[in-house]
Amino acid sequence: MAKSSIRMSAEERRESVVRAALIEFARGGYHGTSTEAIARRVGVSQPYLFRLFPGKQAIFAAAAERCVEETWRVFDEASAGLTGAEAADAISGAYMGLVEDSDQLMMQMQIYVSVFAARSAGEEEIGETARRLWESLFERVRMRIGGDMRDATRFFAHGMLINTLVALGYPQDHRIWTGFDECEDPE
Repeated sequence: MAKSSIRMSAEERRESVVRAALIEFARGGYHGTSTEAIARRVGVSQPYLFRLFPGKQAIFAAAAERCVEETWRVFDEASAGLTGAEAADAISGAYMGLVEDSDQLMMQMQIYVSVFAARSAGEEEIGETARRLWESLFERVRMRIGGDMRDATRFFAHGMLINTLVALGYPQDHRIWTGFDECEDPE
């Protein structure tokens, strides 16, 4: 059988690298993922990978950005035309579906973990990228749910708890999950 002569553009190849990097980094973290593994997943050589991206940090940044932008896309679609508590409820419901994708959830977790590891390795760019992405997501959600900093902080705190429970493998019918509705507002 003859090989296909369809060639991808550099932008299409770059896109395939970002998708592959998201999966590889989600599973192995920044320091546990080699550019060789990413190149292998895409089906390109490492030298070609570095023609598309200047280095591993840039690949990680692109994968992290894709992860956060996908999260916002899901939030935005779910809450379009809504504000306040209605928007927060819609975003929360949509997020439950999003974190069922283990690569999406684990990439989020790796973004946070990688900041700590990168700091000790002198790779501050990773931390700066993660903070910029997180702040951007926080601000967009804060404005969508009404602009209140306290509400946005509670919303994200609850989301981080959900991340932890899902990552730990707790089923949604576990008592910890069902206890959310019983929690009282501290005001």
